[in-house]
Amino acid sequence: MTGLMPLAQKVDSLLHRAVADGDIPGVVAMATNAENVVYQGAFGKRALDNDQAMTLDTVVWLASMTKAITGAAVMQLVEQGRLDLDTPASTWVSDLGSVQVLEGFDSSGAPRTRPARRPITLRHLLTHTAGYGYPIWNEALARYYRVMNLPSTGSCEMAALRIPLLFDPGERWNYGINLEWAGKTVEAVSGKKLSAYLRENLLDPLGMRDTAFKITPSMRERLAKLHERDDDDALRAIEFEVPQEPETEMGGGGLYSTAGDYLKFVRMILNRGRGESGRVLKPETVDLMSRNHIGELRVTMLKTVMPTRSNDVELFAGVPKTWGLSFMINEKTAPTGRSPGSLSWAGLSNCYYWIDPSRQLGGVYLTQIFPFGDRKALPLYLEFETAIYE
Repeated sequence: MTGLMPLAQKVDSLLHRAVADGDIPGVVAMATNAENVVYQGAFGKRALDNDQAMTLDTVVWLASMTKAITGAAVMQLVEQGRLDLDTPASTWVSDLGSVQVLEGFDSSGAPRTRPARRPITLRHLLTHTAGYGYPIWNEALARYYRVMNLPSTGSCEMAALRIPLLFDPGERWNYGINLEWAGKTVEAVSGKKLSAYLRENLLDPLGMRDTAFKITPSMRERLAKLHERDDDDALRAIEFEVPQEPETEMGGGGLYSTAGDYLKFVRMILNRGRGESGRVLKPETVDLMSRNHIGELRVTMLKTVMPTRSNDVELFAGVPKTWGLSFMINEKTAPTGRSPGSLSWAGLSNCYYWIDPSRQLGGVYLTQIFPFGDRKALPLYLEFETAIYE
């Protein structure tokens, strides 16, 4: 423990200073090796409009950090031969067999679409190469939602998912609603709601008892609020919550959790599928998930069209990045010290994680702030990761 003290003191100082300066309302950060937590700290408040302190067991909205967990559920079923990465996904979810590609809008403003030239597969969905997008980062798609009067993806309504592709499957990488549809394949072959499947096959076996789509009374007592940053850089708490009686459970962004819970998932990947109560994935499955599955394609910048929800974001600009099943992979050493071949991603609420199999190191950093890529929260995350490596 003595050897850990300089690390703990350095990171504590870094995170405490950011909260004390008012840069962020509160943060929880943890790092782990394959066996043990090597750093944990919580600073600030759960909400700026009350005095509840941020604690290690504070519950937050994970947003797109949900995707990796849904991806792991898919891969369990691939292992068992009940799903296949390259069979048309419409085999299990018929909606995916009639998807159109958006080509533009006619003179009256109506969308122009055509049938997709090839079927969507699970590999496309897990790697964000199916052609789907999010209206936050695509003007044509944002226009489509407006013209068709569709609910937002945050509504957890199926209508929000019945949208056209931006290009034919396999043509390029584009971040989108793919894991929502991947979650539908889990439900189709398991005969269970996604929440029930995850609870039985991943969350309970990993000891992730504070992770759920539906906020339990115990979780609600520890729930942090979302905050929004205005043009003057000031933060205010807002009322935001994923629908608690949803029409569809969002496999791409619906989970609430704690840093400690998510660290158990990180540690499972570091241990190639072994969790605290036994194995949930085969080692060769985790190895498969951790490889580039988009070939010569590359991850590109998320260019915002909704500045209240996201800034322009590219993690590690200049470092080539690919995608596995389903994580971002940096192909060269990152500026923080993260090894080539590491896995990572984030959530819209400025939550971030990384998993470095080479160094047997991973971490989780949780805040609750809009917009994504916040100009204070994101640099602080990168400083936290850098401090862990140093």
